[in-house]
Amino acid sequence: MALSEDTNERRPSRAPLSQTAWPFLKKVLMTLGSIAVTLLGLLFITFVIGRVMPIDPVLAIVGERASQSTYDAVYEQLGLDKPLLVQFLYYLWDVLHLDFGTSLLNARPVSEDIARVFPATLELATLGIIFGVLLGVPLGVLAAVRKGSWIDQVARVLALVGYSMPIFWLGLMGLLVFYGILGWVGGPGRVGIFYVDVVPSVTGLILVDSLLDGNWDVFKDAFSHIILPASLLGYYSLAYVSRMTRSFMLEQLSAEYVTTARVKGMSEWDVVWKHAFKNIRVQLITVIALSYANLLEGSVLTEIIFSWPGIGSYITTALLSADMNAVLGGTVVVGLIFILLNIFSDLLYKIFDPRAK
Repeated sequence: MALSEDTNERRPSRAPLSQTAWPFLKKVLMTLGSIAVTLLGLLFITFVIGRVMPIDPVLAIVGERASQSTYDAVYEQLGLDKPLLVQFLYYLWDVLHLDFGTSLLNARPVSEDIARVFPATLELATLGIIFGVLLGVPLGVLAAVRKGSWIDQVARVLALVGYSMPIFWLGLMGLLVFYGILGWVGGPGRVGIFYVDVVPSVTGLILVDSLLDGNWDVFKDAFSHIILPASLLGYYSLAYVSRMTRSFMLEQLSAEYVTTARVKGMSEWDVVWKHAFKNIRVQLITVIALSYANLLEGSVLTEIIFSWPGIGSYITTALLSADMNAVLGGTVVVGLIFILLNIFSDLLYKIFDPRAK
Protein backbone atom coordinates (compact mmCIF):
# COMPACT_ATOMS: atom_id res chain seq x y z
CA MET A 1 0.00 0.00 0.00
CA ALA A 2 2.87 2.30 0.86
CA LEU A 3 4.54 1.45 -2.44
CA SER A 4 1.38 2.36 -4.32
CA GLU A 5 1.10 5.71 -2.55
CA ASP A 6 4.77 6.47 -3.25
CA THR A 7 4.28 5.67 -6.96
CA ASN A 8 1.31 8.01 -7.17
CA GLU A 9 3.31 10.76 -5.52
CA ARG A 10 6.16 10.44 -8.04
CA ARG A 11 3.88 10.34 -11.09
CA PRO A 12 4.06 13.73 -12.89
CA SER A 13 0.81 15.61 -12.96
CA ARG A 14 -0.73 16.28 -16.38
CA ALA A 15 -1.01 19.91 -17.34
CA PRO A 16 -4.53 21.28 -17.58
CA LEU A 17 -6.06 21.41 -21.04
CA SER A 18 -6.24 25.18 -20.91
CA GLN A 19 -2.46 25.45 -20.45
CA THR A 20 -1.72 23.22 -23.43
CA ALA A 21 -4.37 24.74 -25.70
CA TRP A 22 -3.55 28.38 -24.97
CA PRO A 23 -0.15 28.50 -26.77
CA PHE A 24 -1.71 26.96 -29.88
CA LEU A 25 -4.67 29.33 -29.72
CA LYS A 26 -2.30 32.25 -29.22
CA LYS A 27 -0.34 31.31 -32.36
CA VAL A 28 -3.57 31.00 -34.36
CA LEU A 29 -4.76 34.42 -33.18
CA MET A 30 -1.39 36.01 -33.96
CA THR A 31 -1.43 34.47 -37.45
CA LEU A 32 -4.98 35.69 -38.11
CA GLY A 33 -4.06 39.13 -36.79
CA SER A 34 -1.02 39.27 -39.06
CA ILE A 35 -3.16 38.28 -42.05
CA ALA A 36 -5.76 40.93 -41.19
CA VAL A 37 -3.15 43.70 -40.84
CA THR A 38 -1.45 42.68 -44.09
CA LEU A 39 -4.74 42.61 -45.98
CA LEU A 40 -5.75 45.95 -44.53
CA GLY A 41 -2.45 47.49 -45.61
CA LEU A 42 -2.79 45.94 -49.05
CA LEU A 43 -6.32 47.27 -49.48
CA PHE A 44 -5.34 50.76 -48.33
CA ILE A 45 -2.29 50.99 -50.58
CA THR A 46 -4.07 49.72 -53.67
CA PHE A 47 -7.04 52.00 -52.98
CA VAL A 48 -4.88 55.09 -52.57
CA ILE A 49 -2.87 54.27 -55.70
CA GLY A 50 -6.11 53.83 -57.62
CA ARG A 51 -7.34 57.22 -56.48
CA VAL A 52 -4.16 59.21 -57.12
CA MET A 53 -3.51 57.78 -60.58
CA PRO A 54 -4.05 60.34 -63.39
CA ILE A 55 -7.11 58.47 -64.66
CA ASP A 56 -10.62 59.84 -64.39
CA PRO A 57 -13.11 56.97 -63.92
CA VAL A 58 -16.02 59.34 -64.55
CA LEU A 59 -14.79 60.18 -68.05
CA ALA A 60 -14.33 56.48 -68.69
CA ILE A 61 -18.07 56.06 -68.06
CA VAL A 62 -19.69 59.16 -69.53
CA GLY A 63 -17.15 60.04 -72.22
CA GLU A 64 -15.48 63.34 -72.98
CA ARG A 65 -18.56 64.86 -74.65
CA ALA A 66 -20.87 64.50 -71.65
CA SER A 67 -22.35 67.60 -70.08
CA GLN A 68 -21.13 68.95 -66.75
CA SER A 69 -24.38 67.97 -65.02
CA THR A 70 -24.02 64.39 -66.19
CA TYR A 71 -20.40 64.37 -65.08
CA ASP A 72 -21.32 65.71 -61.61
CA ALA A 73 -24.14 63.18 -61.20
CA VAL A 74 -21.86 60.21 -61.98
CA TYR A 75 -19.14 61.75 -59.80
CA GLU A 76 -21.48 61.76 -56.81
CA GLN A 77 -22.87 58.33 -57.68
CA LEU A 78 -19.37 56.85 -57.50
CA GLY A 79 -18.85 58.49 -54.11
CA LEU A 80 -15.88 60.53 -55.29
CA ASP A 81 -17.27 63.67 -53.65
CA LYS A 82 -16.64 62.19 -50.18
CA PRO A 83 -13.32 62.39 -48.27
CA LEU A 84 -10.72 59.79 -49.17
CA LEU A 85 -10.94 58.05 -45.78
CA VAL A 86 -14.72 57.74 -46.07
CA GLN A 87 -14.34 56.31 -49.57
CA PHE A 88 -11.85 53.74 -48.26
CA LEU A 89 -14.16 52.68 -45.44
CA TYR A 90 -17.00 52.16 -47.91
CA TYR A 91 -14.66 50.20 -50.16
CA LEU A 92 -13.40 48.10 -47.22
CA TRP A 93 -16.97 47.25 -46.23
CA ASP A 94 -17.77 46.14 -49.77
CA VAL A 95 -14.60 44.04 -50.05
CA LEU A 96 -15.41 42.27 -46.79
CA HIS A 97 -18.64 41.21 -48.50
CA LEU A 98 -16.67 40.10 -51.59
CA ASP A 99 -18.03 43.05 -53.55
CA PHE A 100 -15.33 44.67 -55.68
CA GLY A 101 -17.77 46.89 -57.49
CA THR A 102 -18.95 46.83 -61.09
CA SER A 103 -16.67 46.78 -64.09
CA LEU A 104 -16.90 49.90 -66.20
CA LEU A 105 -16.20 47.92 -69.37
CA ASN A 106 -18.95 45.32 -69.29
CA ALA A 107 -21.18 46.44 -66.37
CA ARG A 108 -20.71 43.06 -64.67
CA PRO A 109 -19.61 42.54 -61.07
CA VAL A 110 -15.82 42.44 -60.84
CA SER A 111 -15.99 39.39 -58.55
CA GLU A 112 -17.73 37.44 -61.34
CA ASP A 113 -15.11 38.53 -63.87
CA ILE A 114 -12.28 37.45 -61.56
CA ALA A 115 -13.94 34.11 -60.91
CA ARG A 116 -14.15 33.66 -64.69
CA VAL A 117 -10.56 34.62 -65.63
CA PHE A 118 -8.58 33.39 -62.63
CA PRO A 119 -8.88 29.63 -63.39
CA ALA A 120 -7.09 30.23 -66.72
CA THR A 121 -4.13 31.80 -64.91
CA LEU A 122 -4.22 29.11 -62.22
CA GLU A 123 -4.08 26.35 -64.83
CA LEU A 124 -1.24 28.00 -66.74
CA ALA A 125 0.86 28.80 -63.66
CA THR A 126 0.31 25.36 -62.12
CA LEU A 127 1.60 23.56 -65.20
CA GLY A 128 4.49 26.02 -65.34
CA ILE A 129 5.56 25.41 -61.74
CA ILE A 130 5.24 21.63 -62.23
CA PHE A 131 7.59 21.80 -65.20
CA GLY A 132 9.98 24.10 -63.34
CA VAL A 133 10.15 21.97 -60.19
CA LEU A 134 10.36 18.57 -61.89
CA LEU A 135 13.25 19.74 -64.06
CA GLY A 136 14.83 22.48 -61.95
CA VAL A 137 15.32 20.58 -58.69
CA PRO A 138 17.13 17.54 -60.20
CA LEU A 139 19.17 19.85 -62.43
CA GLY A 140 20.23 21.97 -59.45
CA VAL A 141 21.16 18.90 -57.40
CA LEU A 142 23.12 17.37 -60.27
CA ALA A 143 24.94 20.65 -60.91
CA ALA A 144 25.97 20.86 -57.25
CA VAL A 145 27.14 17.24 -57.10
CA ARG A 146 29.11 17.65 -60.36
CA LYS A 147 30.41 21.12 -59.58
CA GLY A 148 32.70 22.44 -62.30
CA SER A 149 31.70 19.77 -64.83
CA TRP A 150 29.97 20.37 -68.14
CA ILE A 151 26.63 19.57 -66.49
CA ASP A 152 27.22 22.37 -63.99
CA GLN A 153 28.15 24.76 -66.77
CA VAL A 154 25.01 23.87 -68.77
CA ALA A 155 22.81 24.35 -65.71
CA ARG A 156 24.34 27.76 -64.99
CA VAL A 157 23.95 28.89 -68.61
CA LEU A 158 20.31 27.76 -68.66
CA ALA A 159 19.65 29.69 -65.46
CA LEU A 160 21.42 32.77 -66.80
CA VAL A 161 19.48 32.70 -70.07
CA GLY A 162 16.23 32.18 -68.18
CA TYR A 163 16.94 35.28 -66.09
CA SER A 164 18.25 37.42 -68.95
CA MET A 165 15.93 36.74 -71.88
CA PRO A 166 12.72 38.79 -71.89
CA ILE A 167 9.81 36.40 -71.67
CA PHE A 168 7.83 38.29 -74.31
CA TRP A 169 10.67 37.72 -76.80
CA LEU A 170 10.80 34.02 -75.96
CA GLY A 171 7.03 33.87 -76.39
CA LEU A 172 7.12 35.50 -79.82
CA MET A 173 9.99 33.26 -80.95
CA GLY A 174 8.17 30.21 -79.60
CA LEU A 175 5.02 31.09 -81.54
CA LEU A 176 7.03 31.74 -84.68
CA VAL A 177 8.99 28.49 -84.55
CA PHE A 178 6.74 25.90 -82.90
CA TYR A 179 3.38 27.21 -84.15
CA GLY A 180 4.06 29.20 -87.30
CA ILE A 181 6.85 27.12 -88.86
CA LEU A 182 6.74 23.63 -87.35
CA GLY A 183 3.05 23.51 -86.39
CA TRP A 184 3.77 21.39 -83.33
CA VAL A 185 1.57 23.37 -80.90
CA GLY A 186 -1.69 25.27 -80.97
CA GLY A 187 -1.84 28.99 -81.48
CA PRO A 188 -3.00 31.79 -79.18
CA GLY A 189 -5.98 31.25 -76.90
CA ARG A 190 -6.99 28.38 -74.64
CA VAL A 191 -8.63 26.28 -77.37
CA GLY A 192 -9.25 26.47 -81.10
CA ILE A 193 -12.25 28.38 -82.36
CA PHE A 194 -14.15 25.16 -83.11
CA TYR A 195 -13.88 24.01 -79.47
CA VAL A 196 -14.97 27.20 -77.70
CA ASP A 197 -17.73 26.46 -75.14
CA VAL A 198 -17.95 22.84 -76.27
CA VAL A 199 -17.49 21.39 -72.77
CA PRO A 200 -19.42 22.75 -69.75
CA SER A 201 -17.40 24.86 -67.36
CA VAL A 202 -17.31 23.08 -64.01
CA THR A 203 -13.96 24.09 -62.53
CA GLY A 204 -12.92 26.72 -65.08
CA LEU A 205 -9.83 24.62 -65.85
CA ILE A 206 -10.25 23.60 -69.47
CA LEU A 207 -8.07 20.48 -69.15
CA VAL A 208 -9.97 19.26 -66.11
CA ASP A 209 -13.38 20.12 -67.55
CA SER A 210 -12.65 18.29 -70.80
CA LEU A 211 -11.59 15.20 -68.83
CA LEU A 212 -14.71 15.37 -66.68
CA ASP A 213 -16.82 15.63 -69.83
CA GLY A 214 -14.89 12.79 -71.48
CA ASN A 215 -14.14 14.91 -74.53
CA TRP A 216 -10.64 13.89 -75.57
CA ASP A 217 -10.65 16.07 -78.69
CA VAL A 218 -11.05 19.21 -76.57
CA PHE A 219 -8.43 17.95 -74.12
CA LYS A 220 -5.87 17.39 -76.89
CA ASP A 221 -6.60 20.78 -78.44
CA ALA A 222 -6.42 22.57 -75.07
CA PHE A 223 -3.16 20.81 -74.20
CA SER A 224 -1.63 21.81 -77.54
CA HIS A 225 -2.52 25.43 -76.76
CA ILE A 226 -1.26 25.47 -73.17
CA ILE A 227 1.95 23.51 -73.57
CA LEU A 228 3.99 26.35 -75.10
CA PRO A 229 3.11 29.19 -72.66
CA ALA A 230 3.30 26.78 -69.72
CA SER A 231 6.74 25.62 -70.89
CA LEU A 232 7.95 29.22 -71.11
CA LEU A 233 6.76 29.95 -67.58
CA GLY A 234 8.23 26.62 -66.50
CA TYR A 235 11.59 27.61 -67.99
CA TYR A 236 11.45 30.92 -66.12
CA SER A 237 10.71 28.99 -62.91
CA LEU A 238 13.36 26.38 -63.73
CA ALA A 239 16.02 29.07 -63.94
CA TYR A 240 15.22 30.31 -60.43
CA VAL A 241 14.60 26.93 -58.79
CA SER A 242 17.69 25.24 -60.26
CA ARG A 243 19.93 28.14 -59.27
CA MET A 244 18.68 28.19 -55.69
CA THR A 245 18.78 24.38 -55.42
CA ARG A 246 22.39 24.35 -56.58
CA SER A 247 23.31 27.02 -54.03
CA PHE A 248 21.58 25.19 -51.17
CA MET A 249 23.12 21.84 -52.11
CA LEU A 250 26.65 23.25 -52.37
CA GLU A 251 26.33 24.55 -48.83
CA GLN A 252 25.16 21.18 -47.52
CA LEU A 253 27.68 19.09 -49.47
CA SER A 254 30.53 21.06 -47.91
CA ALA A 255 29.27 20.40 -44.38
CA GLU A 256 31.11 18.07 -41.98
CA TYR A 257 28.27 15.57 -41.63
CA VAL A 258 28.42 14.86 -45.37
CA THR A 259 32.16 14.21 -45.15
CA THR A 260 31.56 11.91 -42.19
CA ALA A 261 28.88 9.99 -44.08
CA ARG A 262 31.21 9.46 -47.04
CA VAL A 263 34.06 8.32 -44.79
CA LYS A 264 31.76 5.73 -43.25
CA GLY A 265 31.23 4.26 -46.70
CA MET A 266 27.71 5.47 -47.37
CA SER A 267 26.69 5.44 -51.02
CA GLU A 268 26.71 8.71 -52.93
CA TRP A 269 22.97 8.38 -53.60
CA ASP A 270 22.21 8.17 -49.87
CA VAL A 271 24.58 11.02 -49.08
CA VAL A 272 23.02 13.33 -51.64
CA TRP A 273 19.31 12.50 -51.39
CA LYS A 274 18.84 11.10 -47.87
CA HIS A 275 21.10 13.56 -46.07
CA ALA A 276 22.02 16.69 -48.02
CA PHE A 277 18.77 17.10 -49.96
CA LYS A 278 16.70 16.35 -46.86
CA ASN A 279 18.19 19.38 -45.15
CA ILE A 280 17.29 21.81 -47.95
CA ARG A 281 13.63 20.85 -48.22
CA VAL A 282 12.50 23.70 -46.00
CA GLN A 283 14.39 26.28 -48.04
CA LEU A 284 13.11 24.80 -51.29
CA ILE A 285 9.52 25.03 -50.08
CA THR A 286 9.87 28.78 -49.67
CA VAL A 287 11.57 29.13 -53.06
CA ILE A 288 8.90 27.08 -54.84
CA ALA A 289 6.06 28.95 -53.11
CA LEU A 290 7.48 32.34 -54.11
CA SER A 291 8.10 31.13 -57.65
CA TYR A 292 4.52 29.88 -57.90
CA ALA A 293 3.19 33.19 -56.62
CA ASN A 294 5.31 35.05 -59.17
CA LEU A 295 3.89 32.90 -61.96
CA LEU A 296 0.34 33.56 -60.78
CA GLU A 297 0.74 37.32 -60.82
CA GLY A 298 3.66 37.83 -63.16
CA SER A 299 2.40 36.07 -66.28
CA VAL A 300 0.93 39.27 -67.72
CA LEU A 301 3.18 39.41 -70.78
CA THR A 302 2.75 35.70 -71.45
CA GLU A 303 -1.03 36.02 -71.30
CA ILE A 304 -1.02 39.02 -73.64
CA ILE A 305 1.26 37.36 -76.21
CA PHE A 306 -0.72 34.11 -76.23
CA SER A 307 -4.13 35.82 -75.92
CA TRP A 308 -4.65 33.90 -72.71
CA PRO A 309 -7.81 35.10 -70.91
CA GLY A 310 -6.26 35.17 -67.43
CA ILE A 311 -6.20 37.63 -64.58
CA GLY A 312 -2.99 39.27 -65.84
CA SER A 313 -4.47 40.27 -69.18
CA TYR A 314 -7.71 41.19 -67.40
CA ILE A 315 -5.94 43.68 -65.11
CA THR A 316 -3.91 45.09 -68.01
CA THR A 317 -7.00 45.63 -70.17
CA ALA A 318 -8.82 47.23 -67.24
CA LEU A 319 -5.89 49.55 -66.52
CA LEU A 320 -5.67 50.72 -70.12
CA SER A 321 -9.43 51.36 -70.08
CA ALA A 322 -9.39 53.24 -66.75
CA ASP A 323 -11.55 50.53 -65.15
CA MET A 324 -10.18 51.02 -61.64
CA ASN A 325 -12.71 48.73 -59.96
CA ALA A 326 -11.38 45.82 -61.99
CA VAL A 327 -7.76 46.88 -61.41
CA LEU A 328 -8.20 47.13 -57.65
CA GLY A 329 -10.15 43.86 -57.46
CA GLY A 330 -7.54 41.96 -59.43
CA THR A 331 -4.70 43.49 -57.41
CA VAL A 332 -6.33 42.50 -54.13
CA VAL A 333 -6.79 38.92 -55.35
CA VAL A 334 -3.13 38.70 -56.41
CA GLY A 335 -2.02 40.07 -53.03
CA LEU A 336 -4.25 37.59 -51.23
CA ILE A 337 -2.61 34.77 -53.22
CA PHE A 338 0.80 35.88 -52.00
CA ILE A 339 -0.40 35.90 -48.40
CA LEU A 340 -2.01 32.46 -48.62
CA LEU A 341 1.05 30.92 -50.27
CA ASN A 342 3.29 32.38 -47.58
CA ILE A 343 1.06 30.89 -44.89
CA PHE A 344 1.07 27.54 -46.67
CA SER A 345 4.87 27.56 -46.92
CA ASP A 346 5.10 28.39 -43.20
CA LEU A 347 2.89 25.40 -42.38
CA LEU A 348 5.06 23.11 -44.50
CA TYR A 349 8.12 24.62 -42.85
CA LYS A 350 6.84 23.54 -39.44
CA ILE A 351 6.03 20.07 -40.75
CA PHE A 352 9.43 19.37 -42.31
CA ASP A 353 11.61 21.18 -39.79
CA PRO A 354 11.42 19.61 -36.30
CA ARG A 355 13.03 22.68 -34.77
CA ALA A 356 9.96 24.75 -35.68
CA LYS A 357 7.50 22.44 -33.93
